[in-house]
Amino acid sequence: MTGNGSSAVRTWWAFAGLGTLSFLGCVDLTIVSTVAPVVQQDLGATVTELQLIVNAFVVALSTGMVAAGRLADGHGRRKVLYAGAVVFAAASLGAGCAPTPGWLIAARFLQGAACAVLYTATGALVAAIFPPERRGRAIGCLYGVNGLGLALGPVLGGLLVGSAGWPWVFWLNVPLVAAALAVCVPTVPESYGERMAGGMDWPGLALLCLSVPCLVLALSLGHLWGWSSPGTLALLLCGGAALGGLRAVEARARDPLIRFGLFRERAFLAAVSADFALAFFYCVVLFLTPLYLHTVRGFDGHTTGLLLLPCTAAVAVLSPFVGRLVDRHGPRRMLCLGFLALALSALAQTRLTPGSALPAVVSALVAMGVGWALILGPATVAALSAAPGHLAGTAVGASWTCHNLGGALGLAVGMEVHRLAARASLEDRLTGQGVRPGAWTADVVENPQEGPALLTDRAGLSADRAADLFGGAFTDGGRAAMWLLLAVCLATLAFLASGLRRDRRGPAR
Repeated sequence: MTGNGSSAVRTWWAFAGLGTLSFLGCVDLTIVSTVAPVVQQDLGATVTELQLIVNAFVVALSTGMVAAGRLADGHGRRKVLYAGAVVFAAASLGAGCAPTPGWLIAARFLQGAACAVLYTATGALVAAIFPPERRGRAIGCLYGVNGLGLALGPVLGGLLVGSAGWPWVFWLNVPLVAAALAVCVPTVPESYGERMAGGMDWPGLALLCLSVPCLVLALSLGHLWGWSSPGTLALLLCGGAALGGLRAVEARARDPLIRFGLFRERAFLAAVSADFALAFFYCVVLFLTPLYLHTVRGFDGHTTGLLLLPCTAAVAVLSPFVGRLVDRHGPRRMLCLGFLALALSALAQTRLTPGSALPAVVSALVAMGVGWALILGPATVAALSAAPGHLAGTAVGASWTCHNLGGALGLAVGMEVHRLAARASLEDRLTGQGVRPGAWTADVVENPQEGPALLTDRAGLSADRAADLFGGAFTDGGRAAMWLLLAVCLATLAFLASGLRRDRRGPAR
């Protein structure tokens, strides 16, 4: 009896260590949102560079998750996890020491690649160390920890920036990784997965690692290079060709990296579409909202983090109840309600102005938190329910990959919509003031930290008038991005609702 009790305690200590590593990986996906305005000020980063700081992490994470899972299965999950944790800590140390935006972008890419290991190996190890009768509960707890990490990232970032400075957003990972490893080393046993007869699908991995970065980079830099420029077109063509090649290669692979056949199942497609659209939504909002609060409203990082707290609190409070509702009503209805809440949040944010009352801002963020809680867990459950049992790991990997790709593409497309609308608004406002706009207006939009000063210098406006013009143009751009998010939510909601109607009629033939 004592032995069993001791074994159970050891297992939950192992879970604590693994959960901490997984939590840190999820926090780092969203924590940069509240750091961005201060990083821009200290390092002189442009909005495009801030966008790449976020997207470099997401691209590395998206392209590395499946490969990380294969490496962990074949070479030992604990061994690969520890290596990934050490790389993550080193990359975090480098990110905090970054003297330039380019250095920080490179460190964030390395962080994302390491987080691909943290995400996949921790989940596999948790499933391995718990007996079958407690495995579901343990995995559910781990996903709860992951969801909390995604939600708390912006708040923790704001608190750390306000109290210790932006480098500590990254440096804090180092002692926490050390503490987690100190717990894991004596408690986590080695675990191996099923060895694939064909080994690693290297052609598929190479095409995946080529297609995603090319497409995201083209969408991120197209506005700077020109959408018809040779560089942009080359990236788009290369990314599209690699994606088409990936589909062809995987269809013939003995052990494909990505099983595209899963996407022919409407239920699975609905689940990963929900995951994609959720990340598309929150990555745009969590990028633009701190910039709005800091550059337009003048709040510091600490206050910005506190204003985001109601959103993340809604995720934390509602997630356990959502799990029970999923057991009772199934995931699809929760997903529909979630996108309805996100649509209401986007609609509310289309009405924000430089002088909007803070309760209006907070209520829009709360609606986003409600939608987030209603989608994050149920989307994973829906993906698992739609896939055969022996492909459960593949289904979760595909779901998280689509989630991360949604965030990367959402940020790229959403920020381009914001830039175009903000510049058009600024030029109209300058024309109304009798000032002739020029190419320099793009610099005002691209550098919001310096925007009012540039307007004062180039347009000869007073400081107050320049601030008013900049604030109006920035929020016009934000409203355009929110209309885009509203359209994405309604399209996803319509797709999910059509799936519900099909479910009531029975399986499609």
